[in-house]
Amino acid sequence: MTTIADRISIAQRRINQAAQNCSRTPSDISLLAVSKTKPINDIVAAYDAGQRQFGENYVQEGEAKITALAGDYPDIEWHFIGPLQSNKTKIVAEHFDWMHTISRDKIAQRLNDQRPAHKKPLNVCIQVNISQEDSKSGVDAAEVASLALTISKLPNITLRGLMAIPTATDNTDLQQQEFAKLKTLYDQLKQQYPSIDTLSMGMSGDMDIAIANGSTMVRIGSAIFGER
Repeated sequence: MTTIADRISIAQRRINQAAQNCSRTPSDISLLAVSKTKPINDIVAAYDAGQRQFGENYVQEGEAKITALAGDYPDIEWHFIGPLQSNKTKIVAEHFDWMHTISRDKIAQRLNDQRPAHKKPLNVCIQVNISQEDSKSGVDAAEVASLALTISKLPNITLRGLMAIPTATDNTDLQQQEFAKLKTLYDQLKQQYPSIDTLSMGMSGDMDIAIANGSTMVRIGSAIFGER
């Protein structure tokens, strides 16, 4: 039976191989362990295996885990990667280190205003609806520049990059097109904002294509923690 430590090692080897396949440096790609719905013991097991970046999708669940682990594991970096309602921005602003799913000026402003003064600015990514599906959150590609400008003027949040979830499909050509489109947007933004260094795209099923198209952070959940 494989352990969480085994599965982290396997995921890291996949990242390394995918990077080598496209002549990239493996250390330029971070593994974000998606720990939503998983117990604290699983997070501790991943931590003991060397994992430090964890992603949560649900506000209250994430807050509870962060609070429980803050004392003994202060170097965990917590990423909020789920949809966020405006009435819950305060929890994210106060507890998380990253927020990947900004798609509205209002959310950006609230996170800025609610970020505690003693904390470093909240790192944020703009979520892009790269597949243009009605069921998915995120801004259209044409709206990225405007939202980026808004975020750049807010002192308590820092724009770090873009995030997207591509079409769920076995059509690798379509995935390739969507990832390439996001990379183009990312490169354009990076020329304007020196703080940008993160392209959050790719999960277990499409990690190789995402890395080939410049992903700097892949989000892996069940392949590490098991099925939910």
